[in-house]
Amino acid sequence: MTTRGVGGALAAIAGDGATDDAAARAAAAVDGRQPSWVVRPRTLDEAAQVVALAHDEGLAVMPRGAGSALTLGGVATRVDVVVDLCRLDAIVEYNPDDLTVTVQAGVTAGALATALGARRQTLPLDPPGWSARTLGGIAATAAAGPLRVRYGTMRDLLLGVRFVQADGVLTWGGARVVKSVTGYDVPKLLVGSLGTLGILGELTLRLHPLPEAEATCLVEARSVESALEAVARLVDSTVQPHRLELLDAAALTACGLPAAAAGLVVSVGSVEAAVRAQQAVIAAEAARVRARVETMGPGFWRTYDRLLAEGGPTVLRIATLATRLGATLDEARAALGSAAGLVITACAPLGLARVVVGRDEPAPLAKAVERLRAFVAADDGSVVIERGSAALRGSTEAWGPIAAGPLALMRALKQEFDPRGTLNPGRFVGGI
Repeated sequence: MTTRGVGGALAAIAGDGATDDAAARAAAAVDGRQPSWVVRPRTLDEAAQVVALAHDEGLAVMPRGAGSALTLGGVATRVDVVVDLCRLDAIVEYNPDDLTVTVQAGVTAGALATALGARRQTLPLDPPGWSARTLGGIAATAAAGPLRVRYGTMRDLLLGVRFVQADGVLTWGGARVVKSVTGYDVPKLLVGSLGTLGILGELTLRLHPLPEAEATCLVEARSVESALEAVARLVDSTVQPHRLELLDAAALTACGLPAAAAGLVVSVGSVEAAVRAQQAVIAAEAARVRARVETMGPGFWRTYDRLLAEGGPTVLRIATLATRLGATLDEARAALGSAAGLVITACAPLGLARVVVGRDEPAPLAKAVERLRAFVAADDGSVVIERGSAALRGSTEAWGPIAAGPLALMRALKQEFDPRGTLNPGRFVGGI
C-alpha cells in the first residue's frame, strides 16, 4: 500500500483522529524520530484496527499515553505510527463493594483518584508525576513511587487486562483469560514491557480503602548512616509505614525542609489511635539514633512528587541490597562528582534509589553509569536510566547488562507475541 493509501486507510478507521499534520507529527516525535502518522482512536476496536493495518503493512507502532516516560528505555529504531491512547479515558466498571475497578488505558491516575475518593477508596500507586500519568502508561513502564513500600507495584494490583496483540487481535488476560494466551500470566507479563508485547487497552485493578487518619513525620539525621540505622529500627518495630523515604541533604533543601545531613520521611495511616501510637514509636526509634522528629504538613508529598518528576534532565534508578544502600549511595556521589547537581532519594527498606542529575553530559554520565553498574553487579543490582537524552541512552544500554539466559527468554517472548517487530521496536532490553 502506498503512503497515501495508508493515510486513507487510517482515516477510514479513526476519522479525524488520524493525521499526518506536520505539527502533530513533530509533537509526537521520540528521540528525534517523527512518525508518519499520529492516530488518536476513540475506541479500543479502532486501536486494534490501526495496529492490524500497521502489522499487515510492516509499519512500526509506538503506543503513547501522557508522554511522561518517552525517555525511558532504548533509543527508538523505527516510529511509523504513534497510537495515542488518551481518548480512551473511560471508567468501564467500578465495584466499590469488591474493591475493584476496570478502566481504559488513557484514564489518568489523578482522574481515577478523584472518582474513587467519593467512596474513600484509592489505587495506591504514586510514581513521579503520578496524577497526570495514564494508568496504561504506568503499567507499561512499571512505574512506582513511595507507596510501594506498603502496597507493592502495579504488578501486585493488576488483576486483568484487555490488550491489542501485535496483529491487531483484541485479547483478554488475567481475570478473563482466553485460550490463545493460556500458560502466561499475561497481566504481569505486560507490566513493564513498554508496549513491546501488546498495547494495553483496559485494566482491572485491585483497590484499597483510604485510611481514617494519616500522619507524616520527618526524622532529621546526623548522617546517611544514622538515617539508615533508623530505617532498620523502624522496619523491625511495630510501625507499618505507607511510605518510608530517605532524602540526602540536597533533596531536603529542594523540598524546603530543614537542613540536615540526611532525613527520613515516614508516612503512616490507620485509625486515629493507631496513627498516634505509631508516631510515638517513630519518635522513640529516632531518639535512639539521636535524631530529631518533626510532624509534616499534608503538602509534603506533592512537593516531593514534583522533585522526582521535574528535578533534572537525567534520572538514574538504582536497585541494590538494602544492607548495601549506604555504600552504593557513596559510590554514586563519587562516580557522578560533587558538581553534578545531584539529588538522591531512596526507598530505603527495599534498597531502591533515584539519583536526579541536574545536567545532561552524555560522555561523563555514561562513564559514571558504567562505574555504578560495576559496583552493584556483585550484589545482582542494577542501574537503569529512567530519564535521559537519546545521546546518553545511545552511548550505554539504558537497562544495563542482562545475562544471556534471561535475555534469550525475553527474545523468545517477543518472537511469540510480536514476530514481525511491529510494537515499539528497539525500546526494550537488548534492543527488543
